[in-house]
Amino acid sequence: MTGSRFPPPVDTPEMKAKKPPKPYRGLLLRRSCLVPTWRVWLLVCVLATAFCLASVRSVYPFLAINDPVPAKVLVIEGWNPDSAFATAKAEFRHGGYRKLYVTGGPLEKGAPLSQYKTHAELGAATLIGLGMKPEEVEAVPAPPVRRDRTYTSAVALAKRFQIESVPPTEINLVSVGPHCRRSRMLFAKALGDGIRVGILPVAPDDYDPAHWWRSSQGFRTVSGEVIAYVYARLFFNPAEEL
Repeated sequence: MTGSRFPPPVDTPEMKAKKPPKPYRGLLLRRSCLVPTWRVWLLVCVLATAFCLASVRSVYPFLAINDPVPAKVLVIEGWNPDSAFATAKAEFRHGGYRKLYVTGGPLEKGAPLSQYKTHAELGAATLIGLGMKPEEVEAVPAPPVRRDRTYTSAVALAKRFQIESVPPTEINLVSVGPHCRRSRMLFAKALGDGIRVGILPVAPDDYDPAHWWRSSQGFRTVSGEVIAYVYARLFFNPAEEL
């Protein structure tokens, strides 16, 4: 027979859909896929915006933690503004503390012309100038370092406690706003498990904590503390600092 009695098959749409796509010179294939509609993208944008707004509003309360303990020793970081020292003095009187320690390393500016060479000494003098008795306040200077100054100040305080006949088992630390959570974590690392560290936040003077993102100072401070806290939480190794 020279030919077939049956006509050649005709490709129906169903048959074409089942056929695999033809390769383009053996390199590319044509595929079909599902993509989100504009409604899905709108929902994603709304959810992302809501998440960002919730994060922005919750990050400051997270960093500026308020968690005091029933301690008889109060500690303040010497670099804090004068308003923090006024708050520390009021807390000392109200809380019935027996001692207030001021920590801090060398002054970064004006030290050659100042009688005080460290933030600890300047802070102690500030408290005495505010009306506290000299025997109630003690400066604990820290050595000069290029990084991890908070931890270095805490180590100096730990060494000071080691020479006391009865070292404290609990302390409350005073710091400003978003620095609080990181400060408490680093002080707890330096002081060890034998000393419980509480924290008392002081509101900053130069921006509104409730709307910190509306000012350049607030944005720089809070965003910088977020980065510093993540670094201290994930990458900081106290063994490398000793």
